[in-house]
Amino acid sequence: MEIKKENLLAALNKAPESVKEVLYALFPEVKQEEAQRAANRPVTERIKTFEDALNELGENHSFVVAYRVNEDYEECSGDLLAYLQLRIICAALNEGWQPKFTEDETRYYPWFWFYTQEEIDNMSEEDRRERHLISTDVFETQYAGFAFADSINAPSYSHSHFGSRLCLKSDTLAVYCGKQFIKFWANFNLIRRENTSDK
Repeated sequence: MEIKKENLLAALNKAPESVKEVLYALFPEVKQEEAQRAANRPVTERIKTFEDALNELGENHSFVVAYRVNEDYEECSGDLLAYLQLRIICAALNEGWQPKFTEDETRYYPWFWFYTQEEIDNMSEEDRRERHLISTDVFETQYAGFAFADSINAPSYSHSHFGSRLCLKSDTLAVYCGKQFIKFWANFNLIRRENTSDK
């Protein structure tokens, strides 16, 4: 019996994982092709979760090693753990790019807004989804103070908005990272109320 490749690929798309493993065992060349195709997808399709970012960097990457040392340490506060996680996420999304901090280099960061309940109530469902809104009930937000320093008119020119460790190589990646990983950014930027989980 002859099995056409297009029929095999169609079956793989619909098959449960257990059946896929059998098909891959019978046709290992298809498994290699599928793995290669998956590896060639854009980074925003490969990195959807923190686990994806961990897998992308691998267990021997220095950021992953530092995270593993601290992930179960009870004294590791939520913001520190979030920072360790965001370093991994940003490094994975940057695909090896690292900032050089030269005068002509542009680096990008996610931007965030607080909305009042009235503003949220007046948004369409599409606007709410597009903004990736999250509840801030577990955070102290009354005096959150998201801000930036802008000393553009100082005698020695400086224009600083955020720290440099969590920068991304493009505006597209910064927007994606801010939306896709909003809960990590909230844990990093906001203070949790007492009696709520730090993780």
